[in-house]
Amino acid sequence: METLIVNYMAREKRFAYLRNNRVEQIVFERPEHRSLVGNIYFGTVTKVLPGMNAVFIDIGEDKNAYLHRDNLPSYVLSSEKQKNVTSCVHQGEKMLVQVDKDATGTKGPKVTGIIEIQGNNLIYMPKGRYVAVSKKIANESKQTTLRRLGGRLKMEEEGIIFRTSSISSTEEEIHDELQTLRGQYEELLEKIPKKPGLIFQKDTFIEMISTQTSKMKSGEVIVDDLGLKKILEQVNPKVKHTYYNGKENIFSANKVEHEIDKALKRIVWLDHGAYLIFDETEALTIIDVNTGKFSGKTDYQDTVLKTNQLAAQEIIRQLRLRDIGGIVLIDFIDMKREQDKQAILDTITAELAKDEKRTKIIGFTPLGILQLTRKRTKVALSEALQTKCPVCDGTGRVLSAETIAFRLERELFEHRYGEFEAILVETTDEVKAALLGPNEAHKETLTGMLNLKLYFSIQAAAKPYYILKQFGEERDISLKAIDTLP
Repeated sequence: METLIVNYMAREKRFAYLRNNRVEQIVFERPEHRSLVGNIYFGTVTKVLPGMNAVFIDIGEDKNAYLHRDNLPSYVLSSEKQKNVTSCVHQGEKMLVQVDKDATGTKGPKVTGIIEIQGNNLIYMPKGRYVAVSKKIANESKQTTLRRLGGRLKMEEEGIIFRTSSISSTEEEIHDELQTLRGQYEELLEKIPKKPGLIFQKDTFIEMISTQTSKMKSGEVIVDDLGLKKILEQVNPKVKHTYYNGKENIFSANKVEHEIDKALKRIVWLDHGAYLIFDETEALTIIDVNTGKFSGKTDYQDTVLKTNQLAAQEIIRQLRLRDIGGIVLIDFIDMKREQDKQAILDTITAELAKDEKRTKIIGFTPLGILQLTRKRTKVALSEALQTKCPVCDGTGRVLSAETIAFRLERELFEHRYGEFEAILVETTDEVKAALLGPNEAHKETLTGMLNLKLYFSIQAAAKPYYILKQFGEERDISLKAIDTLP
C-alpha cells in the first residue's frame, strides 16, 4: 500500500511518501531554499585551478559554483583527453552552466557545462556528443535500434539520452521532439543577460511529486490543493486521488508531523530496545549501533546479528528520510563470523534497492566499520530545517525562525473561520518577520485566509518560539498586544 501526502497550500511545500503506513521519504521546499538542481545560469569564470582541474564560476548566487574540467564542453568535444583545464577555459570566460548539486555547508553549487534539456522521450544535450539509452530499457535489440536512430538524428556536437517512454514512440515523434528541444535551447541563448544570473528555473517540487505519483502502482494521493490534485490525476489516473480540506494540517491529520521531529533526533530507537546514534558533519555521517536493552534469546553472536540486521534496515530508511548524502560510516556491533558480515551486506543491498539515489557500498574496514557513499544533490533534512543555536555557540541545533514561523502559520490555519475575532500570539521578532515575509508582503494574504485579526506580543528569547496566548474579541486582545498587526 502506497500513500503520497502533499502539503501544498502554504509557502513551505512538503510531501511525504509512505509505504505500508511507514514514512519512507519527506521532502521540503521553501522559497528561500528552493533547490537549484536543473537550473541553467549564465556565468563568468572567476578562478581557474590547474591543480584541481576545475574552475569557479560566478552565477549570480551567494556562492560561486564549482565546475570540473570533465564537464566543460570544450573538453568533451576535444579529441585530446589529457590536457589540463587551463587549455580548456580561461579566467573571465562566459558560459552557460546547469546545476548538478545544491550548495551544502561552505561549498557552493556544483555545475556542468553540458546542458541537458528534458523532453518526454529525450534528454537533449547541445554539447553532449554521445547517444545513450535509459538503463531501464533492458531489451538489447531496442537499445541498439535507439542508438542508431540517435546517431542519424543528432548533429556531431549534440548528445541524446533516450528515456524509457521512447520505447513506445515513433521515429517521427522522436524527431519532432528533438526539433522542439533544439528550439528551446535557441530560446535560452536569446535570454542571455549582460551579467551572471539565472536564465531558466526548474520547478523541482512539482516534478518530484509528479515523478513519485507516476511510479505508484496502487494506493492513494492526498493533496490539500485542488489545482495540484487535477495535475496529479492526469499523471497517474490508476491511483486514488483525494482532496483534503480539513482544518487540521494535512501532515498532522495523517500522523506524519511527528515523523519530522523524530528524523531530527540524534537517537533512533529500534524494536526490542536497541538504538542508533546519528552524528552528521559536513564531511561525513557516522552511525553507531547499540544493543541497548536487546538481550536476545540465543547466544551472543546471534543477538549481535539480529540487532545489526534490524539496524541495517532502519539505517537505510533513515538515510532516505533524512536525505543524508556523502560518506557514511556505520559502526555495527562487532561481528566475529564472516558469514554474519555477509548477511549484513545482503540486508543493506536489499534495502538500497528501494532507494532512488545512487549508493555505493565500499565494504567493511579492518575495524569492522561499514563504509558507503550516497549521492548528495541537496542539503540534508537537518540542515534544511535547523540552524546553529546562538545559545550554545553551534555545539547543538534548534529549529530555525523560519521553521517555527511555518509551524505557526499551519496552526493558525487550523483556527480559521473560528468563533472569535482576534488572536494574540506571543513570539520573537524573527518568527514574526518570517511569518509575514519581507516587508510584511504576506500580511494581507494571511489575514484574509484566516478571517481574523492577528495581534503580537513580541518577546526577546534565546531561541525562536511561539505561543497562541489568547482567542477572543478584538477589543480585549488588542489591549494585551505589545506589537500589533492592524
